[in-house]
Amino acid sequence: MRLQTLADPDNPAVSDYRHLTDVALRTATEPASGIYLAESLRVFERALNAGHQPLSVLTTPRWSDAVVALGEKFPAATKDLPVYVEDAGMIESITGFNVHRGTLASMARPHLPTIESLLSSATTIVVLENIVDHTNVGAAFRSAAGLGADAVIVSASCADPLYRRSIRVSMGTVMQVPWTRASSWAELVHALHDQNFHLAALALDDQAIPLDVFAAHPPEKLALILGTEGEGLTQQALDSADSVISIPMHGGVDSLNVAAASAVALWALR
Repeated sequence: MRLQTLADPDNPAVSDYRHLTDVALRTATEPASGIYLAESLRVFERALNAGHQPLSVLTTPRWSDAVVALGEKFPAATKDLPVYVEDAGMIESITGFNVHRGTLASMARPHLPTIESLLSSATTIVVLENIVDHTNVGAAFRSAAGLGADAVIVSASCADPLYRRSIRVSMGTVMQVPWTRASSWAELVHALHDQNFHLAALALDDQAIPLDVFAAHPPEKLALILGTEGEGLTQQALDSADSVISIPMHGGVDSLNVAAASAVALWALR
């Protein structure tokens, strides 16, 4: 690692960290430029554990020793890695917010596996269709990691799992759960059926099978499909499902937030 300071917050060396509060800008530029941002030492460590390559680190003096210690655990990945050590005020002027977790790392985006390779050794898959809220995507990944799903597949228009908010909400578990993005729904359904997965759509439907009934005799290979926050699953997704299941609700509440629903369903189907 190479610790250094910046004389100018406009230095191009830290352009990866600039204006992080502008969601429209970051969601457009981060995938296009082939980077993502790991926020906090814990997330940075999970990224390194996953074999992801860091490009630079931005941290405060308080956290610099811990960053160096982490680099010593991963010497091959962090050799000659530039680490910019600045006071919290300058970092806030660069990023646009108070980085209270102390550390940000710019990481090269890993190459996503093919759907076929992802399914080859899996028995439980979570499919996220058109979920646009980064918080819900991150929470669904955390459920998948904590409750034993083997992998996650996101639809073409689903929010980016490697966006900063998704990573933070997931507590870095987006790095430990294998995942990929499907280019089309037809491609995904074909791949799942080709690998003998049973497609179970979690949705509100009068004919839906209650989750506890479905979980009593679960299929050997399962793809749990979760839909967007407002309208739920598309008709295309429902038509492609082998089963439609629902979580029985009480108290006049018709459904749970998709992130909570993912946790309940994965726990029941674990």
